[in-house]
Amino acid sequence: MRTSRKGSVEMPAFVRQLVKETEKRVSSFFKGGRGGAAEGEQTGEGEKEEVIPSPYLDRPVLDKLAEEGCARWGLTYALGSMQGWRTNMEDYHNCVPQLGGELADWSFFAVFDGHAGSTAAQHCSQHLLGHILATGGLGHEDDPDRVKGALTEGFLQTDKHLHAVARREGWERGGTTAVSALISPYNIYFANCGDSRAVLCRSGQVCFSTEDHKPYSPLEKERIESAGGSVSLQRINGSLAVSRALGDFSYKAAENRSPNEQMVSPEPEVCVVERSPADEFLVLACDGVWDTISNEELCAFIHNRLLVCTDLRDVCSQVIDLCLYKGSLDNISIILLCFPGAPQLSTEALHQEAELEDLLESKVAEIYDELCARGEDPDLLAVLTILASTVIPGLPPGGGIQSKRNCIISAYYQQREMHNPTVPNETEGS
Repeated sequence: MRTSRKGSVEMPAFVRQLVKETEKRVSSFFKGGRGGAAEGEQTGEGEKEEVIPSPYLDRPVLDKLAEEGCARWGLTYALGSMQGWRTNMEDYHNCVPQLGGELADWSFFAVFDGHAGSTAAQHCSQHLLGHILATGGLGHEDDPDRVKGALTEGFLQTDKHLHAVARREGWERGGTTAVSALISPYNIYFANCGDSRAVLCRSGQVCFSTEDHKPYSPLEKERIESAGGSVSLQRINGSLAVSRALGDFSYKAAENRSPNEQMVSPEPEVCVVERSPADEFLVLACDGVWDTISNEELCAFIHNRLLVCTDLRDVCSQVIDLCLYKGSLDNISIILLCFPGAPQLSTEALHQEAELEDLLESKVAEIYDELCARGEDPDLLAVLTILASTVIPGLPPGGGIQSKRNCIISAYYQQREMHNPTVPNETEGS
């Protein structure tokens, strides 16, 4: 794997081939066994085999969208989002730190992870909050049951409105997961529909997390089968990987069944957690994050990063890079919400961070010199491989060596320039 100073990464050829072959075999299975034919190649029946384009790029799109803001009651937040290896960006978000009016001390945040297109995710990011507010269930009284009902009804109305738009505009295939956090002066309300996830960190530990809605979960599977569907390859009818979503109307056609009884349900799972002075931060993120890192690992990593970094956008960027380097092939989006009790900048932690980066630079130099002495080409992959097997004290908890990869890459190119000042970077500008 080659990596430039700018951090661009190439998918190894064998990984690309494996992905393509897997897609082809799965596609062939659900087309009745026809498969293996290349684009334009004739099948045994004289038909041309349909080729489904790969959802992955040969190298990731690394440009990041960043956003930050604050609420008057002490909340600060940042968003980080990146297309990554996917051919299209299908994630959307909504960040409203102050709802205004009598709800000026309320905040709303959500992440939407679209599939089979971005239309549903974009629509819901623009309209979900409006449908929640239209229920009239939010107010000064902060009645948990009433607010939970408003969130559920808001999701259902959003799905109903989305269906009308889909029919009018002639599309019904795509859908989106949605995970949201509605923060009142006393409570945090979580509403989750799909496999995006919210995690609350309190006193340095995971205090709460939403549950992913997967087709193979017993209750979800029971509903799917009762609605006439099946679960194979851990997917609904072998195709859709989530059991709750907004949109996906081809899975919501069972007659005489309510919306929450369909194969794919638009009903969110709503939970309420009473706020505490010990609350540190809250994360909302798509499965492009959770596919590569656990709740506990992410909580530990962010807690550590907040001790050495005051820019929440940079913390989000570090999380995205970590997930990319740990192997995420999906779009990656994260919203980080910091409460007044979040970790603050630490002089001791900054000193430890500086020592760690000095150590990494010296290790890279040692490895580079050793490889040169052996007459070997000290390419980046060789240096990374050796360093990954080396015991490095003081690495960020939850992040490991992958979280310092940018520092290692920078140190590698410094060594390369020192040893070969006239040799250009072969991947510069790629």
